Amino acid sequence: MSIKNTTRRDLLKKAGQLALAASLPFNPINASAHPAVQQQNNGKINHAVCSWTYSFLSLDELCKLVKELKIDTIDLVAPKDFALLKEHGVNCSMCYTAGKVSLTQGWNDPINHPWLIRDYLEAIPIVAQAGFKNLICFSGNKNGMDNHTGLQNCVKGLQQVIPAAEKFGVTLQMELFNSKVDHKDYMADNSAWGVQLCKELGSANFKLLYDIYHMQISEGDIIRTIQDNHTYFGHYHTAGVPGRHEIDESQELYYPAIMQAIASTGYTGYVAQEFLPTGKTTEEKVAALRKAIQICTI
Repeated sequence: MSIKNTTRRDLLKKAGQLALAASLPFNPINASAHPAVQQQNNGKINHAVCSWTYSFLSLDELCKLVKELKIDTIDLVAPKDFALLKEHGVNCSMCYTAGKVSLTQGWNDPINHPWLIRDYLEAIPIVAQAGFKNLICFSGNKNGMDNHTGLQNCVKGLQQVIPAAEKFGVTLQMELFNSKVDHKDYMADNSAWGVQLCKELGSANFKLLYDIYHMQISEGDIIRTIQDNHTYFGHYHTAGVPGRHEIDESQELYYPAIMQAIASTGYTGYVAQEFLPTGKTTEEKVAALRKAIQICTI
């Protein structure tokens, strides 16, 4: 069903069905027994969960959980933990490098290029050998630098590693953050700047990680932006606005419609849940993840 043919009544009916399923008893130790979970992989969206937002579980425990939830995929894992993922048969939908990870010191500053180039040239073949496809990167903070200069610096630096990404079939993805609330002074804080960077690099192996939470804060107009620029978006993150918590009826984004928009572009990658659960117990936090997956299943 295309987004054009989907009415709000259709989406509310779907949400009601999901709410009914979510009300059924849930045992986090045996998530696969839950009837709503059994349907999760039958939809158009491939689901993942970001490791850091569920860091109250060990990575081993998180691997077991995603297997039980039948999503089988974790976001934001470093090469040192790839063996553990393989042991559990879990995919990594977005990888870190093995070296320094900095959100503030990025490709927009040439002083960072030597260590960034080294780290990415090391990581790209490791990611490929593990059978994974995506490697995250960051613009870094402005620190007084104008956007044009920063963009050109990113081009010059990333051009040194993109040939390796193309050779090994790995896609570098720069995450878009908001600079209003969470990441003050971050340069890649809007989709237009990121899209222009993609155009200047001109490689299918460089895309944007479109974080829905961050871009709602920065610029809004989420569905139109996805429809107009999906060619440049290689990965998606979710979270509720305001607060970065559950993506349920407590916040301003209506994720079923957003998922319809993503699916209508023909996207076949992953949507990773990156919200901070507010529950006090592990069971409540796991239930929040389960509900988020249900909300995003279309």
